[in-house]
Amino acid sequence: MISKIQKFTESTHFTNALKVTIATVIPVLLFTFLGYFQIGFTIALGAFFTYPSDVPSNLKQKINGLLVSAFIVSATNLVLNIAYPFSGIFYPFLALLIFLLSMISVYGQRATMISFSALLSISLAFAHLNEGWEILHYSALLLAGGLFYIIISLLFYYIRPYRYVELQIAECIRLTSDYLELRADLWTNTADKKTIIEKQLSLQVQLNIIQENIREVLIGNQINSGSSIQNRKLLLVFISLVEILELALATSFDHDKLHQKFNNNPKVLTIYQNLAYNLAIPLKQLADSIENIQKYKSSHHLANDLNTLQTAIIDYETDLGITSDSESGYMLTTMLQYAEKQIEKIKIVERTFSSTISSVDFKGKDKDLEKFLTPLHYPLSAFTGNLSFSSSVFRHSLRITITILCGFIIGQFVPFQNVYWILLTIVVILKPGYGLTKQRSFERIFGTVIGGLIAFGLLVLINNIILVSVFAVLAMVLGLTFSQSNYKIGVIFVTINVIFIYGIQTPNIADVVQYRILDTLTGAALAFLANYFLWPSWELLNIPKYLEKAITANRNYIKEISIYYNKKGELPLAYRLARKQAFIEVGNLMASFQRMMQEPKSKQIKQTQVYKLTVLNHTLLSSAASLGTYIQSHKTTKASEAFNVVVDGVIKNLDDAISILKNRNIKPQENNHNTELQKRFTELKNIREKELKSGNPVDEEAFQLKMQEAQLVNEQLIWLTNLSRNIEKNTELMMKS
Repeated sequence: MISKIQKFTESTHFTNALKVTIATVIPVLLFTFLGYFQIGFTIALGAFFTYPSDVPSNLKQKINGLLVSAFIVSATNLVLNIAYPFSGIFYPFLALLIFLLSMISVYGQRATMISFSALLSISLAFAHLNEGWEILHYSALLLAGGLFYIIISLLFYYIRPYRYVELQIAECIRLTSDYLELRADLWTNTADKKTIIEKQLSLQVQLNIIQENIREVLIGNQINSGSSIQNRKLLLVFISLVEILELALATSFDHDKLHQKFNNNPKVLTIYQNLAYNLAIPLKQLADSIENIQKYKSSHHLANDLNTLQTAIIDYETDLGITSDSESGYMLTTMLQYAEKQIEKIKIVERTFSSTISSVDFKGKDKDLEKFLTPLHYPLSAFTGNLSFSSSVFRHSLRITITILCGFIIGQFVPFQNVYWILLTIVVILKPGYGLTKQRSFERIFGTVIGGLIAFGLLVLINNIILVSVFAVLAMVLGLTFSQSNYKIGVIFVTINVIFIYGIQTPNIADVVQYRILDTLTGAALAFLANYFLWPSWELLNIPKYLEKAITANRNYIKEISIYYNKKGELPLAYRLARKQAFIEVGNLMASFQRMMQEPKSKQIKQTQVYKLTVLNHTLLSSAASLGTYIQSHKTTKASEAFNVVVDGVIKNLDDAISILKNRNIKPQENNHNTELQKRFTELKNIREKELKSGNPVDEEAFQLKMQEAQLVNEQLIWLTNLSRNIEKNTELMMKS
């Protein structure tokens, strides 16, 4: 129980909630003590509005983003209060202001959160409209609150500068271990492979998000602040985790074929599956030690599992009298080599947390790191280029503008107690995607009703203002903590916090609960209806865009693999960037499919084709990574003409699929390479026979390696060709349907 509480209080969500709670409670307590409660409350609002834009990044971007957010919130409140008395221009001005603030989301995640902060400030501005010099005074206090939050946030950063990224690393380690366990599940003969693959796809989406967060912080710090020992250690761990995931994705097995092959001798597969499960054990232990701030001590030795597997393979080959160059021998060798490589990478991560890291571990891994960051550019063309109905940001900006205006007008003509609660509900609930808006609507209604009833019951029982204030602060911390991980629970605590605050100021708490629930229902209903009827952004419309990006990224990755296989030498930067982009874009395609599954059944018209194309692209990436990983880790022979012809055929298939997506009327040309491809495959399949017939004496070990390369390259090329053809075929079917 104690360890669970410690883990909760050490979490990123709790830390962020604690920051904003401190930044809001201190001004309220201080100025209430001095007799100026309203000043303290306004400063607290400024801090609260600035908090959402405190997203993961390096220190420089963090400070700049928070400053921009604080000034935009203050300026928004200023111009809104100035325009309010002029009823003739107020509504058009309000609509334009909401639209422009929503449109800045085109500049990325931080801009989206700044937009959210500004819209929150617009919603709550109607709770306290000012006149004359009070307008400037109020806006200045909001700015002061924003600046105070920045100070608190920086204090947290300097006290524990690496704690956030350590927790993100721990979560990344845990997700990676979960991915390895799912791979081990596939070795069960009766495994539900479709369900396991769906879980893998979901995990990869989560890993893409968290890896991008870590990349922004660690690489950004390395570039802007120099290389500290801790930053280098965490960077080494992160790079190793990316390599573990890539290796897991790259080393795919035909499990059905293996079970058939070893049907009479399943012991070796059972031993391998046990090792595959055990690969996740040290990673889970590492994640626990980081979260609990404990020194890592390994309690499981993977070397023993590896020795057991090696012994089982030797026994199997001896019992059946087979050699390592047989088909069974190659399969077992591939399994053993995969386990050896994963254990080697896991040991690097273990050493980082248990001893001093070696310069050899880091050699070459910090080269050109800045190229892996998403460039931060804010050109005006990005804004103007999205001013059309083809842009989902534009449609969402129009949608939220109209919905907020409708909420405001309804609040003016219907006797609601607090119209700003309707607007606040709309801003919080209304998201670009239908699925998330629907989910948030129900969760907010549920949380508001339950939270209102709990708060009302507690206020009936508790008459002590100090005790109510303490509970209000505690509810705020818990509400903001859970809002990120469990929105329903978060809303319950936020509602309790709000009603407790009102309970301190007014005795008529029953009306507060009643109107809070009514306002929430109205706002949620407006948000839900707007997302369904006002230019809905159904994911079906976005699928072709994500699919095109995924196919293009896979094609570019395969091109770079081919170039590297032909030229050899040091792994080029272009290869590493193409690999990263392929992982990101395939992950984005998976995320798009997941959003589609949250939408009404009537909008999932092409679900089967989209799912098939998502899996095909994931499998293509896996096959390409398998070929690329092998080429990196082995001394390979000269690339044959047959290899280049087959790769060109794969790239052409993918280019045809892209052409279909760009223009539905385009019919891909017939592949003129079919005859040549068959000829080249025959040539590739006969490599071993040609080697055997050649009279050139060759070292046995070198011969075995050459045979292994021939088999693996040949198998992956056949697999890549089949996959690329299926992608082209299914893309055409999807666009026709």
